[in-house]
Amino acid sequence: MPPTAPPAHDVFDTYVSTFATRDVDAIVALHAPATQFWLHNGEQPVHGRPALRDTFAAMFAQWPEMGFDIHRTIIGDRHWVLDWALTAVLTGPDGNRRPIRFDCLDVVTLDENGLVERKDTFIDLPQAQAAVTAA
Repeated sequence: MPPTAPPAHDVFDTYVSTFATRDVDAIVALHAPATQFWLHNGEQPVHGRPALRDTFAAMFAQWPEMGFDIHRTIIGDRHWVLDWALTAVLTGPDGNRRPIRFDCLDVVTLDENGLVERKDTFIDLPQAQAAVTAA
């Protein structure tokens, strides 16, 4: 990274704290204009800030009480790997609220300016399906 780009660890800290606010515009501002986000759940990746904004806004609408627990983080010069669990509360057909949790893994690369150029999120799909079905 150029000397003006923040260290990857600082970008990671900012990204995580911004993501926790669920402020879609603030999250998107941390991504490069030509960013790619790929949620590996059978869908295709999205490209660019407008598509990313729409994707994250839809995700927060679908999961209104989404949170995360971090298991571990591996940070390099221009990337990080985040081992985490998605947490949420779903309301069942009976009206009861049930917490769910499933594991995920993010692989994030940064451009030369310290912006996210690519974010891949891998979901433990059998675990996610079991959690949603149980809820």
